[in-house]
Amino acid sequence: MRRSKYSWLIGLLSGIVILQTACAQNPPLVVSGPAYLTEEKEVERSTFLFNNEQNVVPLQDLDRGQFASIRFNNEYGAAFDSLLNKYSKVTTFNALTYKNINTLTDNLKMYKTLIVQVTERDMGNEQLFELIRTNDKLRKMVIVYWGIGTSLNKFDGLDIPIIWSTRISNVSAEYAAQAVFGGVAITQKTQTTASAKYKAGSGFLTAKTRLGYSVPESVGIKADNLLPIDNIAKEAINDQATPGFVVLVAKDGKVIFNKAYGYHVYDRTMPEKVTDIFDIASVTKISATTMEVMQLVEQGKLSLDSTMGSYVALARNTNKSNIKVQDLMLHQAGLIPYIPFYERIRANDHSPDSSAAYPTKVAESYFMRKDYFKDVMWPQMLNSPLRTRGVYVYSDLSMYFMKEIVETITATPLNLYTQQKFYDPLGMQTAGFLPRNRFAKEQIVPTENDTYFRHQLLDGYVHDQGAAMVGGVSGHAGLFASANDLAILFQMMLNGGTYGGVQYLKPETVAKFTAKHSNVSRRGLGFDRWDPELSKHYPAQNASPETYGHTGYTGTCVWVDPKYNLVYVLLSNRIYPRDSTLFNSRSIRPRVMDVVYQAIQKGFN
Repeated sequence: MRRSKYSWLIGLLSGIVILQTACAQNPPLVVSGPAYLTEEKEVERSTFLFNNEQNVVPLQDLDRGQFASIRFNNEYGAAFDSLLNKYSKVTTFNALTYKNINTLTDNLKMYKTLIVQVTERDMGNEQLFELIRTNDKLRKMVIVYWGIGTSLNKFDGLDIPIIWSTRISNVSAEYAAQAVFGGVAITQKTQTTASAKYKAGSGFLTAKTRLGYSVPESVGIKADNLLPIDNIAKEAINDQATPGFVVLVAKDGKVIFNKAYGYHVYDRTMPEKVTDIFDIASVTKISATTMEVMQLVEQGKLSLDSTMGSYVALARNTNKSNIKVQDLMLHQAGLIPYIPFYERIRANDHSPDSSAAYPTKVAESYFMRKDYFKDVMWPQMLNSPLRTRGVYVYSDLSMYFMKEIVETITATPLNLYTQQKFYDPLGMQTAGFLPRNRFAKEQIVPTENDTYFRHQLLDGYVHDQGAAMVGGVSGHAGLFASANDLAILFQMMLNGGTYGGVQYLKPETVAKFTAKHSNVSRRGLGFDRWDPELSKHYPAQNASPETYGHTGYTGTCVWVDPKYNLVYVLLSNRIYPRDSTLFNSRSIRPRVMDVVYQAIQKGFN
C-alpha cells in the first residue's frame, strides 16, 4: 500500500502514520487533528475582510474567472495555492522571479482575476504596489494579507477587497484560500483600529457557500477512528482486488478525509493520487444524464409522464413508443438489461485510421465507420424485445434512450450540456467526457486490459463497450472525474441544489428524484437508494434510509446520506487488468463506508 508524506488532515495520530491529505499537495505545518482545529478556530477569529461592497468575495463565475495567484515572500504560498486549486484552476506566478514587474503584468493579460498574496516582508516592495496599480483597473483583484497590521495603512487608498489574517501559519494560509472561494465564512469584524480606513468595528462578513477542507475533529470525528480504512485498503491491494483506490469523505460541508492508496497498476510505478481521474462507469447515470433530466423537468421542458414517442420520432413505430420517461428512470420499462453491441462488429465497420468514412474514435488506432450508431446500434435498441413492464430490471438501454430524449429537447450534446450547465460553473476541473482531449493520460487511471474487443490497455477511453462505440459519450457511461469533483457535484445535491451561491436545481426537484418512487424496487428517479432488505446491507450496514447515489462497474461509487450530512466517494479500477469479482465479494466499498459511519457514531470516544 502506498503511504504519502502528508499527514495533517487526519492528524499525526501515532507519529508514524503518514497520509495524503484532501487539502494540500505540499507539506504543511505538521500538527495533530485537535491542534489543527485549535489553530483553525484562532485563525477564524483573526481573519477579516475589507472593501467588499461589491460582494467580490467569495469569488463567483468559476467557469469564466481565469484565475491567477501571485506571490512574493509568502512561505506558506504553496499550501495557499494548493487549496485555491480545489475550487478552480488557478495558475501560480512567483513575482520574485521577474526582474521587471511589467513583464509579469504582460504574462497576466489572459487572466481576469488576480489573487495577490502579501506578507509583512512584501510591504516595502515597490514592485508589489506597481503590480497592484497597473492591474487595478484592468481586472478583478483580491489581496490576501498576512501580518500584524502595522502596514495596513498602505492599502488605505485601495478599493480592492482585502482578506487580512493576523495569524501567520500554514493553517491560516489554507483558511484564507478557502475564504477566497467561500469554503469558509468570514465571521469577524476588527476589534482594533489598524489604519485611518480600517477602523475598529469595520469589515464585511461572508457565508460559507462551497466545500471546505479540514480535519475530522472539525465535525466531531476522532481521526483515529478512520484508520481502519487503511487496513481495508491494504487487504484489497495486497490480494489484488484492485491496484489502488481513492476515498473522499465530506461531512457537514467539509472534506475531512481524502486519501489515495496503491498504484495505477500492479507494477507499482505510478502511485495513486487524490487528483487522479477515473472512469466512473454507471455513476455517469446520476452525474450527467439524471442531472440534465432534473433541470429539464423543473424547467417544464420534459415531463416524466410523457412517452418516448413524444420526443424520439423513430421510436413511434416500435414497441418503445409508449414507454414513459418515469419508467425509464426507474428501470421498470421492460427493457432487456443490455446488448453486447461489439460482438456484431464486422471487419469493414472499423479502421485503424481516422477519416471521413471512419470518424468515431473508440480507442487508440480504432475508429468506427460513419453513422454506425444510426445504422446498427440504434435500430438494435429500438427493435429489442420488451419484457413485462412495471418489473424492475436494471438496464443500460434506459439511459441510452434518455440521452436521445434530452438531446432532442436541448439540441445540445449531453457532454456539452453537462459541462456548460454543471461541471464548469461548479468548479469541477476534471469531470467530463473524453478526458484524453483535455488531460495527459498519466493523470487518468487505466481500467481494463481489453483482450477481446479493442486489444489494448484502456487508459482514458471508456471501458463500457457500447459507450465506446458511440464515441465515448453516452447516457449510461463515459464520464470521467476525480473524487473531489464528484464531492462538489453531490454536495450541491446535499445542499438542495445550491452551491457557491448559485441555484442549479430546486430543493423540491432534488427531493423528488432522490426519493423512493417504486413499489417494486428501492430506486429513485435515476438514483439508486438504500435497500430496505436489511440483510443486503446496501449500500452499507449503517447507511440511513435517506441514502441515495450509485455504483459503477469499474469499482466506483458516490453516496449521499442526508441524515448524517455526508458525501462518500470511492473510486477504483477494480477491473484492471481484467474483470474480477474479488473487489465486490470482499465488499470493499460498503466496508469503507461503514468505517465512516462507525467513526461518526463514536465521535471523540
